[in-house]
Amino acid sequence: MNKIQIEGTFFDAEDFRSYETPLFFTKSHIHQKLYLFLKDWFSPNETISLQTSGSTGKPKEIIARKKQMLQSAAMTCRFFNLKKKDKALLCLSTDYIAGKMMVVRAIYSEMNLYPVEVSGHPLLDSATTFDSEAISFDFAAMIPLQVYNSLSTATEKNRLSLIKNIIVGGGSIDSDLEEAIKELPNSIYSTYGMTETLSHIGLRRISGKDTSFYYKPLGGVNLKLSVDQTLIINAPHLADDVIITNDIAEIKSDGSFRILGRIDNIINTGGIKVQIEEVEQQLLPYLKSNFAITSVPHPKLGEAVVLLIEPFSQQNNIDEIIKEAFNTIPAYHQPKCFFTVSAIPMTDSGKKDRKTIKELALRSYYEYKPEF
Repeated sequence: MNKIQIEGTFFDAEDFRSYETPLFFTKSHIHQKLYLFLKDWFSPNETISLQTSGSTGKPKEIIARKKQMLQSAAMTCRFFNLKKKDKALLCLSTDYIAGKMMVVRAIYSEMNLYPVEVSGHPLLDSATTFDSEAISFDFAAMIPLQVYNSLSTATEKNRLSLIKNIIVGGGSIDSDLEEAIKELPNSIYSTYGMTETLSHIGLRRISGKDTSFYYKPLGGVNLKLSVDQTLIINAPHLADDVIITNDIAEIKSDGSFRILGRIDNIINTGGIKVQIEEVEQQLLPYLKSNFAITSVPHPKLGEAVVLLIEPFSQQNNIDEIIKEAFNTIPAYHQPKCFFTVSAIPMTDSGKKDRKTIKELALRSYYEYKPEF
């Protein structure tokens, strides 16, 4: 495992240890990022520095052993039967674990790796075609936004359907997108995992007839619930320590599991605990613009549920539309007010930036001083 194939050309470890850069380095920004990661990977060091996405706070550094990253790659490659000469699409940043692990999987299985610039429309990149014909990739990892955008045009949708296996992670998949994915002919899975587990430790199929709302843990992964009903992960081949997550979960008798929300995304309003993700799912069918649920201080309830929403086409009727949406959900889930914002803050990996969303709501709250 001392070599990698990039766009049909093999490079060995020595290519990344010398002072001369490979020819692919000058092709694009993602090629440069790929080179820097490979230089780090093929160095004598046994560890790699990883950075979390920072969706719930400040990103933190994690030190991972390369042997453990190869173990993670092996699990995925075995699950999807990825092998030598298969083509893999790299359309995620190698700054984060999802992009790094795509590269490690290519090294482990000797797949042919095709990097494209990180964007919301990766399948429009010229690197995904050969002599004007779309390349039939065997494997790709994407965030939900990339899949959503790729379904928006006939060209992109066709190219998406030509990818044999796709894993989707880095953020929640809403019900409308999941319904659209279900109709695609290829093998598409939602992933559950985090930087600390070196990418995913569970998969659930979201395309075809065998779809499921429950993730199946990969081999060697043992799960249980804490007293707070949060998921505890024991995977010694991936992480030295047992990981106690903030994800509230349900585990079935067969070991499959689903995530109900995050314990740090609970709003305690008047003694009633409201799960942010649950309210967002309830409002999703009625609000046709990007939005987020968070909280602000309340003199009687302690915390009040509030809505942040981006402008949309029926802006003149926004009060009426939002009122009707609120009336469809339980009273204790209904936001006490809403604030229109130019954009819902997102992280680089496509997740809602809960910390910044909260800060934005607090600024709006103190500026407009709504009466509850």
